[in-house]
Amino acid sequence: MGGACQRAPGANRDLISRHAHADHPIAAPLGDTSVHRLLQRALHRADARALDLGCGTGEWLVPALADYPGVRADGVDLSAGALVRAGERATELGVRDRLTLHRKDAAVFRAADTYDLVLGVGVTHAFGGLLPTLAAARTHLAPGGQGLVGEGIWECEPSQEAVKMLGEFADLPTTVDRVVADGWTPVHGHVSTRQELDDYEWSWTGSLASWALDHPDDPDAEEALEAATVHREEWLRVHRDVFGFACLVLRRTAG
Repeated sequence: MGGACQRAPGANRDLISRHAHADHPIAAPLGDTSVHRLLQRALHRADARALDLGCGTGEWLVPALADYPGVRADGVDLSAGALVRAGERATELGVRDRLTLHRKDAAVFRAADTYDLVLGVGVTHAFGGLLPTLAAARTHLAPGGQGLVGEGIWECEPSQEAVKMLGEFADLPTTVDRVVADGWTPVHGHVSTRQELDDYEWSWTGSLASWALDHPDDPDAEEALEAATVHREEWLRVHRDVFGFACLVLRRTAG
C-alpha cells in the first residue's frame, strides 16, 4: 500500500519500499492464497491480456503469467527499481517474453489495445481515489473485461487522527454502493483477514527495521529505522483496530 511509504520521513521512498517489502513482496495485506484465488476469478479467459496500473515488482502479474500460460500482460509503474525486479522475477520463472513493462505514470498511461483484466490494488491514492481509479481502468478495459481493485475500508468508526493519517475511506457497504453507483457490478471479492492485515504490518515494519539494524553504517539506516518505528506506532496506536482492506472483482454493469 503506497500510503505507508508516503508517510515515511525523508528517506528515499523506493529504498523504504524495497526493504519494507523484502519478506512480503505483495504491497497489500493479502496472502499468496488470496492473490491466487482473486486472479483465478478475475482471469476469465485463457488467452487474457492483463494490465496492472501500478505494478510495482510484478507480484500480481508474474504469478498470473506463471499459472496461466496463455496470458500476456503489461505492467506500469514509475519506480525503475521495482520494474527491474519485476523483469528479473519474470525471467526466473520463464515468463519474461509475455510481460511488457512501462516506466510511466499509471494515471496518464495510454495503450493502443484494450485488456481483459485491469488491476489496481492498493494504488488508488495515485489516481485521487477509488472512483478515479475505476475511471482509469474503464478506459483500458475490453468489452466483457473485468477490473480488480483493492481499496482501504473502515472496519468501524475511525478517529480523526486515523482519517488524517490514511485518507477518506468508507465502510465496506458504502464502498460497494459507490462502485455500483459508478456503473460496476461486483462479481467476487475478498476482505483481508486480521491475520493478513497483521502479517503485512509486522512484515513491513520488521523487514525495514531489520535492514536498518543490519546496516548501521548505511547513510539511510537511521531514517529507515525511524520510518519503521513511526509506522509501527501509528499502526498499533491509531489504525490497527479500524482499518481494513477489500479487493473487488468488477464488471461494467452497462456500456
